[in-house]
Amino acid sequence: MNDRYDAGHGADGGGAPYELVGYDEYGRPVYRQATDQQAQHHQQAQQAQQYDAYQQQGHQGYGYDPYATGGHQQPGYDPYGTGSVPPQQPQTPAYGSYDTYGAQQQGGQAPQQGAPYDPYGQSAHTGQQPRVTEQTAHIPQQPGPADDDPAGTAPDYRTEQFAFVEEPDGDSEDVIDWMKFTENRTERREEAKRRARSRIVALAVVLALVAAGGVGYLWYAGKLPGLSDSGAGTGTTTAAGAQKRDVIVVHLHDTTGGGTTTALLVDNTTTEQGTTVLLPNSLALTADDGATTTLAKSVEDDGSEGTRTALDTVLGTDIEGTWRLDTPFLLTLVDLVGNIEVDTDTDVPDPDAKKGEAPLVKKGKGQTLSGKMAVAYATHRGSGEAQNAQLERFGQVMHGVLRKMTSDPDAATLTVQTLGQILEPPLTDKDLGDFLARLSDRAKGGDHKSALLPVQDDGTLTAEASDSVVKDVLGGTAKSPDENAAVSVSVRNATGVKDHTEKARVVLLNGGFTFRAAGTAAAPEATSEVVYADAADKENATEVAKTLGLDAGSVTKGNVTGNARVSVVLGQDYDPGS
Repeated sequence: MNDRYDAGHGADGGGAPYELVGYDEYGRPVYRQATDQQAQHHQQAQQAQQYDAYQQQGHQGYGYDPYATGGHQQPGYDPYGTGSVPPQQPQTPAYGSYDTYGAQQQGGQAPQQGAPYDPYGQSAHTGQQPRVTEQTAHIPQQPGPADDDPAGTAPDYRTEQFAFVEEPDGDSEDVIDWMKFTENRTERREEAKRRARSRIVALAVVLALVAAGGVGYLWYAGKLPGLSDSGAGTGTTTAAGAQKRDVIVVHLHDTTGGGTTTALLVDNTTTEQGTTVLLPNSLALTADDGATTTLAKSVEDDGSEGTRTALDTVLGTDIEGTWRLDTPFLLTLVDLVGNIEVDTDTDVPDPDAKKGEAPLVKKGKGQTLSGKMAVAYATHRGSGEAQNAQLERFGQVMHGVLRKMTSDPDAATLTVQTLGQILEPPLTDKDLGDFLARLSDRAKGGDHKSALLPVQDDGTLTAEASDSVVKDVLGGTAKSPDENAAVSVSVRNATGVKDHTEKARVVLLNGGFTFRAAGTAAAPEATSEVVYADAADKENATEVAKTLGLDAGSVTKGNVTGNARVSVVLGQDYDPGS
């Protein structure tokens, strides 16, 4: 198949002529259709070259001119429709005619005379043609043939022949961005190091302050090893005496069944502990006239003020006020706080119900008690039970009330005011409300307990009571008496004769001393002993021994019990008649 391009095909076939644009990878010429202006110019050039060839072959003025460019054209025939006839003698193109592929032949050489006609512009003879210099078009960005520049000289290009597009150089921006990123990252690292150092310094300061505060608290509380004095001199610790306590005494009056129940509400603001100290009604107190009485009788006979003073004397406390809580007010208080939960230890019958009906309070853990049920449980004392059993039930009710009480002082004060009771001076509604709010906070945090003050059958305190309650809970330090106050003397009967205690009390009161009963020893002792703790009381101890008819050698320095300045143990050598 002949796939050659015909340079004159565009004129005959109606399409635009082809023009050489370059060479393919095999060295073959590549053509493209020219534009209308280029095609017209190209056709005119071809017609002029063919006309010259035709005249050189001896056909001037005769025969057929296939391109209608000769001098014998038909009148009026214009093959291009331009309206003009080409000149009779067109100038021969400077570069000669074109061969079959549209390449220009050697300039100035015409085909030989008498040679056969070659419509494509090539000579018909078979002789070797001299090589002609071909002029080829180059495609931009495509290398031309190797022999385009036989002289080895580069084309003469000028700057104005090219258009340069200035592209932004992104490398410089990238470098700037990278430098900024590196600088910012370095700054961030340095800032992070500075912050870390600041945090470490701040943490060290905080730890130092916490450690100092902890050591200071332990020192203040007397819990540092080696600094607490378990006290050989006073029988109490320095730490216990240094602690601050707020104490209020509460008396529950049973308006239905009669009788009273007493407890001390203690808030230790130093150790942040709350305690309800339950006081048995049999606790021996000293009346205003110096006579021995019990707690129950003191509440009935001496009233709240006299009882508070007597308790201060015996227990070494500083009671700030008295809260008289009648059973109707307790009922209202429990209802106000929204019932309480108590681990009940017995069934309590309903006092208003008929015999055989279900109990008002059932025995069990986590029993919910209303106001009526709480009053019934707090005042219940079973047949044959000791008064301590009822006292402990009252302590359970008070603990349940404190757990349900609000910890907000203003709200607690409003609760106290809602009760509508009249408080005895110096206690006020606000004082009681603030106090109960603090104890409520202790109870909710698990820092509240109940403690029963152990007393002997005769109502006197024992040494164990002084250690576990008087010393640890209440402070255990005797109050410093006034300069003109009478010297308090505690007496413990170890003679084996019960009446000797009363005889010694009478003798001491007549001698101007204050008597403190210290109970009866479990076993008799042979010799009597008079003990003082402070050197300033040595003279007072000697005077006590003389008043009781005891030998001066019985006076020694040691531990004093019963919250007194002088402690006496009556032995079998004691003679009341002497």
